[in-house]
Amino acid sequence: MSALSATATPALKAEILAEALPYIRRFSNKTIVVKYGGNAMTDPHLKECFARDVVLLKLVGLHPVVVHGGGPQIESLLARVGKKGEFVQGMRVTDAETMDVVEMVLGGQVNKEIVNLINQSGGKAIGLTGKDANFICARKLLIQKKDAPLGDVIDIGQVGEISHIDPSPIALLDQGGFIPVIAPIGAGESGETYNINADIVAGKLAEVLKAEKLVLLTNTPGVLDKSGRLLTGITPAQIDEMVADGTLSGGMLPKISPALDAARNGVKSVHIIDGRVEHCLLLEILTDHGVGTMIKSC
Repeated sequence: MSALSATATPALKAEILAEALPYIRRFSNKTIVVKYGGNAMTDPHLKECFARDVVLLKLVGLHPVVVHGGGPQIESLLARVGKKGEFVQGMRVTDAETMDVVEMVLGGQVNKEIVNLINQSGGKAIGLTGKDANFICARKLLIQKKDAPLGDVIDIGQVGEISHIDPSPIALLDQGGFIPVIAPIGAGESGETYNINADIVAGKLAEVLKAEKLVLLTNTPGVLDKSGRLLTGITPAQIDEMVADGTLSGGMLPKISPALDAARNGVKSVHIIDGRVEHCLLLEILTDHGVGTMIKSC
């Protein structure tokens, strides 16, 4: 039982439900793509909160679609088989052996754990990778070397970029009352398997599905200004300025790029929220009290 459930009066609980009503009405039958990662994916209590949030969103008429990562779990299994993870510009170097581990962890262990959590909370979740029905088609990603002539690239193995997403499998699952849970693995033209950054998959999927919202769970309060204050509402143009002046850098940049693309390509709003907060999804979507930064669409 949460602290709120134990201490809130019946009147307060009724007030909270009443506050959610206009948001439920506004977002009914809308698609919400959620990138699930960070502490919310490793802390047992936060995992339960996340699963219950997703189920409740589905029950009140929204269509949540979950895309997950699994970096710590991949690192753990690589260490057990005697391999050390390598990264280039934030992307995991993925040789054939590493790809086998990535597919085993993301498409098997992590995906099925999330599916089970949602099902145990009363939902009907179905796990997919992009290889199922070839719904995420990918090609090899080559990384441009920093401070090098254009075309001077680094091959980091079976790491992919998205060439096409077929939305029809997700639409069919939504219509059947199911909650799709997607591992970020894509299929190449000749059947190759590609590891794709989960933030990129979530962003592109939100664009293709014409989602109302893209929500990215992180281990930060959201986007912070130079003084460390949380910016609750921001535009893509303001984010460009923050990247240019160095306010945004490091680990936040890989999340900001797909978030900006989504905001510029039809997703109504993008939310970078603190996954360390209990029931962060419900707080951000169904209450007046947000727990992160909202990027407004262009």
